Amino acid sequence: MENRPQTFLESVTNSVFLKLAIMLILTLLLLIPMNLVNDLIRERNARNKEVSKEITSKWGGNQVISSPVIAIPYKVFVNKQLPNDKNEYYTVVEEDKEWIFLLPDHVQIKSHVNPDMRKRGIYESVVYTSDIKLTGDFPEIDLSKLKIKHDNIDWGNAKMVFGITDLKGLSESPEVQYGTDSFVMNTNLSELNLFESNLITDLALTDASSTKKSFSIDLKIRGSQSLNFFPLANQTTIQVDGKWNHPSFNGGYLPDERLVEKDTFSGTWNIPVFSRKFSQQWNGSASRLYDTFVDSDQNLTDFPEPKTTTSSSVSSSDFVSIDFLPDVDNYQKTTRVAKYGILIILLTFVSLLFTELLKKQRIHLIQYVLIGAAMVLFYSLLLSISEHLGFNWAYAIAAVATVILIASFIGSITKNSKTALVFAGILSGFYGFIYMLLQLRDFSLIVGTIGVFIILAVLMRLSTKVNWYQFEQK
Repeated sequence: MENRPQTFLESVTNSVFLKLAIMLILTLLLLIPMNLVNDLIRERNARNKEVSKEITSKWGGNQVISSPVIAIPYKVFVNKQLPNDKNEYYTVVEEDKEWIFLLPDHVQIKSHVNPDMRKRGIYESVVYTSDIKLTGDFPEIDLSKLKIKHDNIDWGNAKMVFGITDLKGLSESPEVQYGTDSFVMNTNLSELNLFESNLITDLALTDASSTKKSFSIDLKIRGSQSLNFFPLANQTTIQVDGKWNHPSFNGGYLPDERLVEKDTFSGTWNIPVFSRKFSQQWNGSASRLYDTFVDSDQNLTDFPEPKTTTSSSVSSSDFVSIDFLPDVDNYQKTTRVAKYGILIILLTFVSLLFTELLKKQRIHLIQYVLIGAAMVLFYSLLLSISEHLGFNWAYAIAAVATVILIASFIGSITKNSKTALVFAGILSGFYGFIYMLLQLRDFSLIVGTIGVFIILAVLMRLSTKVNWYQFEQK
């Protein structure tokens, strides 16, 4: 009887080197569904951010609390050249208004923050409430440096301007104590526009010395994700505490003292005048000191920077910032796990190949494809379950399900329960190793490199037990 010629699939199954080449090609082809999984992760993350924006738009966004500023109007006279009927120019003197701005001498800010998670459907976002008290004092204006005539100053229309980013987050009108007088701040409807959103109150000043008074401001605010303070005084002291175990101290200043425990945190900042980009007093138009926050497509841990106007060089590096990070960012961690996907698939295929060679039990190319598909499906399982149960439980469930599926499949192929158990141990080791890398953060690179080195050493050791020349003889 004549020998039947081998089909292509049979030759692949019987040829180790051809199977190895096909296995590498299959690994590269599995990059296509892995990219689709990454697209799905980005899509769900974008939806999560969209819902988070909806929550913050109704509750209150990232808040920037600024030190108060005293603004005093004064008259200026401008010469203008105007044409007459004969096209000849004549000079007229027009009266205009500019402002004197005075910054505080000392400011002390105390804030107690209560962050919480607000849910909408399966998505959630960090929000907070905060009781804030600002106390301090203003110095006397030095008119000699400004070169403004006393008679041109409208003391009776002086204002105190206070900046807060999102007025929707105010629970009640802030109360102001200035000297012996008490005021309630209102929304700014004047041309004064120092901050993104301004609260304003009238001050009854009489002369330069009447600015030298102490003040206090009490306010209750709501916000989301980040609480920021804009220090403008000669000396600013900020004390913040709250109940949250994942605060991130950002901005341009790190706290002089910080304490982060299991469920609470506190921080203290002492900021001198040397970091301020404004003089103690100046005069001119009511230019904005900083502009609005811009939208950002970055992760929730990367909050947007405020834009600056042409008249200002202020940025987020001039703020004291406390970001309230979620306990676990499911999408960020799932993305990190997916980056290791191709490595795990390749190592699994190599383990399968050595199982074939050492146990002398063939595994068909189609079965390699099915095992690869199961490993890609792991990431979809992880993503979908994490949206309901959290990342840690989702990882455990998806890993156990995938290991059981592949190990039982290999047991059915090889008809050997011991081989199935060994392979289950190998897969469990791979998934456990990746989970450990996620927890290590700063040390993940060195531990990951050492881990891959050990795996390579094991494979090199196993390769010595295979007579590779026998395949060339065939």
